[in-house]
Amino acid sequence: MQVPEAATSADTAKVVSIWSRTAQRDAGRAPSGAPEGDVAPARPAGSRVRTIAVTSGKGGVGKTCITVNLAVAFARRGRRVLLIDADLGLANVDTILGLHPRATLRQVLAGECAVGDVLLDGPAGIKIVPAASGFEEMARLGGKQIGELLTQFDRLAQSFDVALIDTGAGISPAVLCFGLAADEKLIVATPEPTALTDAYAMMKIFANRYGERSFDVVVNMARSRDDAARTFAHLSRVTERFLHLTPRYCGYLPNDREVPEAIRRQQAVIELAPRAPASLALEALAVQLEAQPQAREDGAGSFLRKPVAETVR
Repeated sequence: MQVPEAATSADTAKVVSIWSRTAQRDAGRAPSGAPEGDVAPARPAGSRVRTIAVTSGKGGVGKTCITVNLAVAFARRGRRVLLIDADLGLANVDTILGLHPRATLRQVLAGECAVGDVLLDGPAGIKIVPAASGFEEMARLGGKQIGELLTQFDRLAQSFDVALIDTGAGISPAVLCFGLAADEKLIVATPEPTALTDAYAMMKIFANRYGERSFDVVVNMARSRDDAARTFAHLSRVTERFLHLTPRYCGYLPNDREVPEAIRRQQAVIELAPRAPASLALEALAVQLEAQPQAREDGAGSFLRKPVAETVR
């Protein structure tokens, strides 16, 4: 596979703008390349897929673990769930669940198959789009490649109730593109100062460069409810002062020894230890996210509903 030129911030605007027009044109079209019966039937007319990007500024905050368990929690509530591993160069959703993909997004970009062909069956009936790990070219995708992926994600997501995007860490153009493509952004932070600093930096770029004003925050690895509340209050004060926005607090996930045990066993902690404190907190997080009004109400049937090019500074 030829190594593409790395995407730039200008690519970010161009990619999402072009993809937005394509998504609107293709709304309602059947998922490309999905085998018969492999994808849940389309939602009833008038309903919308809910898209949530789970992201963070800093790596190592538990983002992928949260995304996987949220997917299971939504599925256990009767939702049809698509989990997209968008950590393109260091993917590990399949690893954390002990799955062995026959093909990944690397083969999709090479033209060997469509994104529907690489779907994996996960716990509780969730469907997973696996990415590749350890391939440098996947971490340096250009704007054209990212746009191709977004278009295929859009078509595939129309057959689901919830699409969760596990982004990479940091603020690369690919991470920003996937974050901008989603209706909602769930920022994962921890009480560590470095994690808070990077979570703020992530929101700053989304807000100042792209005009995004709505963010959900969950505090992971908190020692207690008070520890989590203090962590969020500190982050919120900074965003209110410098970004003039107040993120929405979605609660916290406690330090729980069952979480690393589940990772070692390559299972979702919600399934391995459903009554563990972390599992109960993850279930509560899914309930809270589902109860919130969807961030965008301007139309139905498209994974991306706001032309990002209009907001680029």
